[in-house]
Amino acid sequence: MQKISISADKCVGCGMCVKDCVASALYIEDGKAKLRSGCIECGHCFAICPAGAIDMPDYDTSRCEAVTPMTEIDSETLLAAMRSRRTIRQFKDIPVEQEKIDKILEAGRYAPTAANSQKTAYTILASKQDKIERECVKLFRAGVGIGKIFSASLKNVDIHDNFFFKKAPLVIAVSGGDEVSATLASAYMELEANTLGLGVLYSGFFVACTKLNPKIKAMLKLPRGHKVVTCMIIGYPDVNYKRVVPRKPLKSKTL
Repeated sequence: MQKISISADKCVGCGMCVKDCVASALYIEDGKAKLRSGCIECGHCFAICPAGAIDMPDYDTSRCEAVTPMTEIDSETLLAAMRSRRTIRQFKDIPVEQEKIDKILEAGRYAPTAANSQKTAYTILASKQDKIERECVKLFRAGVGIGKIFSASLKNVDIHDNFFFKKAPLVIAVSGGDEVSATLASAYMELEANTLGLGVLYSGFFVACTKLNPKIKAMLKLPRGHKVVTCMIIGYPDVNYKRVVPRKPLKSKTL
């Protein structure tokens, strides 16, 4: 299957795709765009072509509507919302609707990935959530001082049966071979979840469990070569924060 296909009938030879190709895999010949080796399937040519002459046969193009510029989102409103977000550890006993789960995953799917690899994977624990949590709790309880390795504050915390997933209705493990790509996807997913009225907790303790106990990682049945980068615990918040939490002064420099 070709990485991209170019319709000679539609191509007007404007060269916009050539200028925007990050891999220099496109060129103009006889007034038409042509493809050579090196394409990384980033989709820039598909997105920029004014004539709709470029197709990507291996990809789902059903959601490729006209671009909505970020400038259409009020920057002050967005910044205020981002400043207001809090990690949620108290959840209502309400399931997350499948429609909302689909939107959260869609947000992750459209996050940028290194070299457009698109190899980030999403594992919803669902029916295995309770079993996996029991294994994590067992691990933390059995390890002598294991909690203190990750957080000194744990010395005052009870490692109870719901310590990891907080009785939340939805847990998604985001995995990949590239940590940056999986982290970006998680950030996109959290923002989408917040707009849907949902709260999110990133469980670093769970990620640690997948590294400490091969059995726990094996239960997730991750794609070959993947490791858990983030664990997103999601549900309807059962807590209401009243104000933005302060931050220390900004540290930045201009070189």
